[in-house]
Amino acid sequence: MSSIQATRMLTPGPTPIPDRVRLAMAAPLLHHRKDAFKTVLAENQTMLKQLFRTESPVISLACSGTGGMTAAAFNLFQPGERVLVATAGYFGNRWVDIVTQRGLDAVVLRKNAGESFNPEEIRAMLDADPSIRGVFMQISETSTGVLHPVKEVAAITRDRQVLLVADGISAVSISPTPMDELGIDCLITGSQKGLMLPPGLAFVALSPRAWRRAEEVRPQCYYFDLVQERASCEKNQTHYTSPISLLVGLHEALTMLLEFGMDNVFKKQWALTQMARTGIAAMGMELFVKEEGRYTWGLTSVRMPDNIPATPVVAKAFKDCGVILTAGQGDLKEKVLRLAHMGWIDWADLAAGLHALAWSLPVKPQGAYLEAALDAYHNALGE
Repeated sequence: MSSIQATRMLTPGPTPIPDRVRLAMAAPLLHHRKDAFKTVLAENQTMLKQLFRTESPVISLACSGTGGMTAAAFNLFQPGERVLVATAGYFGNRWVDIVTQRGLDAVVLRKNAGESFNPEEIRAMLDADPSIRGVFMQISETSTGVLHPVKEVAAITRDRQVLLVADGISAVSISPTPMDELGIDCLITGSQKGLMLPPGLAFVALSPRAWRRAEEVRPQCYYFDLVQERASCEKNQTHYTSPISLLVGLHEALTMLLEFGMDNVFKKQWALTQMARTGIAAMGMELFVKEEGRYTWGLTSVRMPDNIPATPVVAKAFKDCGVILTAGQGDLKEKVLRLAHMGWIDWADLAAGLHALAWSLPVKPQGAYLEAALDAYHNALGE
């Protein structure tokens, strides 16, 4: 049966696309080697540097965020080199798979899903093994909603001959990630989350010392060659055929973010996070990540009661309310429900998401959870 109700996508990627961005991508196609498109890429580069808070070039790749992760591993390290991979979830485990395929000797620091890393444990591992040449970690673990202490880890790695490679796919443009200030050596993000675009673009920025390393390493991967991409970027080009419409859409999305101001973007994301957490707690549901300062800003995970699997709740929320939520991933598929609020999402979308969650539970929550959530949102905006 057809429906005339709005569909709201509150998922951790893809996320909704603003009309301005969709219209920009619908414009007649530019040629990727002509001056009009070179101008778009030049302006994109200026805005990407502002977004990443870096003086280094930000490379745009035609792939998903996983392609950006692959490019980092294959361009910065030689087979046989030892690296430390810190993982506490589905996407941290992806780092393990990628570096193993590159032929790196991975020392793996594992935490339980929902836990965050202790930077001092990473320091101790680096002190104990001076052969470790890199640390791979998430900033935001999308499968659990954990925010890892990248600032503290960067303070440890930047004083050593150790490169810090950070997956910021669900962090950049959602929570502050000033690359140069923190001392991150490689920062990666993707198009389909806080950047308000369809999937299909990854962005990789390297510190000066990471670029020096990339110049020494043969990537052994024909497509993901960051040194070649940097040379093309300096000419306002991409090395291979450009995803033209996506990069035109990126220009509009970055313009919107910078017009609003990144401090205001972060304030809004923080307020939405407080709204989600307060509303969920007021329903009597258990937050999966409880520790202050260790939950991500763009995603709130709910621990499902033992007798209530996530998948039927997700299905009912869409069927009855037109709201798309997501279950957990891997071993957490039925144990966790994820309510995302990143990118082109506002308080009304999130209020609909909280209602859809409450409505879809077998036992409806009692109490004014929406009022509590909205109070938290407005209070956070005023902080």
